[in-house]
Amino acid sequence: MSVQIFLQAKLLGIEEFLAAPAPAGIEGSDAEALFIGRSQWVTLLAEVLPRALLAELGLARILLGTSGGGQFLVVLPDEARGRGHEFLVTAGAGIRRMSAGRLRLVWALTENLGDWSDVRKRLTEEMRRLRGAPAAAPGPETFEPAATSEAEAGEFFMALARGLREAATVGWSPEAPAEPVLDGGKHNWSLTAHQEGIALARHAAPSDDSRSTADAPTLAGRAAGRPAWGVLRGDVDNFGIRIRRTQSIEEHLQLSIVYKQFFAGELEVLCSMPEFWRRLVILYSGGDDFAVYGAWDALIALGREIQRLFRRFAEEHLKDFPGPEGKTVSMALALARRPDTPIESVYSEAGRLLEQVKSSGKDCFHLFGRTLEWKHLADAADIKDTMTRMIGEFGCPPQILDELGGFYRETPWAPDRAPGARGKEDRFDKPWRFHWRINRMVGATRDRELQKLRASLVSDLVGKSAAQWRLRPSGRVALEWARMRTEV
Repeated sequence: MSVQIFLQAKLLGIEEFLAAPAPAGIEGSDAEALFIGRSQWVTLLAEVLPRALLAELGLARILLGTSGGGQFLVVLPDEARGRGHEFLVTAGAGIRRMSAGRLRLVWALTENLGDWSDVRKRLTEEMRRLRGAPAAAPGPETFEPAATSEAEAGEFFMALARGLREAATVGWSPEAPAEPVLDGGKHNWSLTAHQEGIALARHAAPSDDSRSTADAPTLAGRAAGRPAWGVLRGDVDNFGIRIRRTQSIEEHLQLSIVYKQFFAGELEVLCSMPEFWRRLVILYSGGDDFAVYGAWDALIALGREIQRLFRRFAEEHLKDFPGPEGKTVSMALALARRPDTPIESVYSEAGRLLEQVKSSGKDCFHLFGRTLEWKHLADAADIKDTMTRMIGEFGCPPQILDELGGFYRETPWAPDRAPGARGKEDRFDKPWRFHWRINRMVGATRDRELQKLRASLVSDLVGKSAAQWRLRPSGRVALEWARMRTEV
């Protein structure tokens, strides 16, 4: 009986590739389409390449272990080791050319001998060696310049972005091993959620004429309040630790697949809802992360809903696994400074903020310059609703938000403000002035509902007892949230 081998492959340099600026001459909606196409290309590579490898070798699809999120795992007979290596060398050279050398495909092989923990250790050590030795990658093209120009590759990415939303299948051909083909190719697979297809989250908000994807300025104009757009990125906390604790290959595959199906399925369903479908565009969903861009208020609502659903998912599917690893999700929202800000810069900023969240704490959401635990985000939403009601229903002047902001030691939040910037006269050493200034802005009133809202706002912002006289971070987030919501 033939010995089986595990082949694990991974794309390195994804963040650098996506953050690269558009080539000269590609601007506006074309630059957005280029970025979307790049992110979808990376997603498709991890899905198409392992399936194409098995198809070229004449092997059954059941040998596909996991795919997506920039990596894949397959099982091969030992006799296919050489042909599999040749396939990946050719695909890796094509990936390098299409990405101008920014992306690199690396892979490791090991025999299916010993416990799964031993197999995983051997694969991990080999992948770590390849990460630290870029020139060790096989293939004669390592030191050669990329043959495909960025403009030529850009045309491919833009065409991919504009055609993927309506495509029924995606295929692969040996003539272009790094270029997935929509509705064609030697081997092709359905872009549906059934067992033989590729489950892919590909929702894109339509333009006003429904003929293309809405660009960022259009999405900003569909926001409630200030016309602004942003990028929301999310990532499962300590996912790697959870995967490394699996005791068998079956458990490893089960966990990997359910995480991937959760993000791909829930994102696609949520973005098709009436409150989201015209305001959001999915950039990608991976094995443990995702990225979406669109109207700023829709992104906040989407993030809260994804977190709620993920908590239920963890309670149902991970209840038998000890420890908190892999059971919470953190997110970060970055807003564009201007409607025409390059999307790659906003995407990179969201990634930087997400790394900041995950290094300082888990199970949190970063927005408006603050990192909040999810339970405190609900408090911020309630305070925001109180502020907007006071302005919208009871006629309080919008300047009340500026008055409230004056009690914080930091200057009002803005997308282009340096973190931690402080105002000159922002102090909160006399709490009674807080009540006095709110009363002065609201004015004398006998409306009991307004009086209740005013009292509730004060207690939510500074606490209910003398021992709690400090402004809360959730109040700061609520303040900026209300300011964004009430601005026309």
